[in-house]
Amino acid sequence: MLTDYVVPGDKLELTDLRSEEKAAMGDGEKKVYSSRIYDIPSEDEIHVNMPMDGTKLILLPVDKELDLCFYTGTGLYQCYARVKDRFRANNVFILCLELTSPLKKFQRREYYRLNCILNMKCRPIDDEEYEKVTEFNSVQILNTDLTLQDGTIVDISGGGARFISNEKFEKDAKILFKFALPTARKDTEYEVVGRVILSDEIEGRKGSFQNHIQFMNMDVDQRESIIRYIFEEERRKRKRERGE
Repeated sequence: MLTDYVVPGDKLELTDLRSEEKAAMGDGEKKVYSSRIYDIPSEDEIHVNMPMDGTKLILLPVDKELDLCFYTGTGLYQCYARVKDRFRANNVFILCLELTSPLKKFQRREYYRLNCILNMKCRPIDDEEYEKVTEFNSVQILNTDLTLQDGTIVDISGGGARFISNEKFEKDAKILFKFALPTARKDTEYEVVGRVILSDEIEGRKGSFQNHIQFMNMDVDQRESIIRYIFEEERRKRKRERGE
């Protein structure tokens, strides 16, 4: 149950997914708001205090997509949500959030995002194919020889990626990803499945869509290798900035 992990009073951060996408493209700053859980009326709905900027309420609009990070007595948990409603109770301004993904425990390093430009290919997979991936816990059973669409990954983490495509994907659609991460010895190739969290047309770029993907059924070794790549790239970046 949700209340086995989070309880009223727990602190959480709300990240505006749209602002996160724009920040990844160098168009603005990522918006992160602090709040606390006010109430948990059901397994897929929570009420949180309206975030504030000083003494000013931040009125997040209905249907705003958010990435939530909960700080609890048993660790950090993450999920996605959308603003369902706003109201006032006992003289407190409340956001009603509908949870749109399962609660997942994570370490900060798993969700550290690296801005990048990486070529990738993808295609949607149907429910039958996804059931096979889940059953065999492997992407290798999928037919990867079918025509794949080109795309560009613009940031990546151990938990997911954001990529640009010429096609809009349905929310919660499952997508087969193929991409490679360059290393000193050779490129490491990956074939993974992701779930679409958000897919929207990029403002000012008609026909181009930015897609936020959560990795699904990923092998632990694959996830760890992506995380190692991210932190190695960050170390190299810091060395270049110091002129080493």
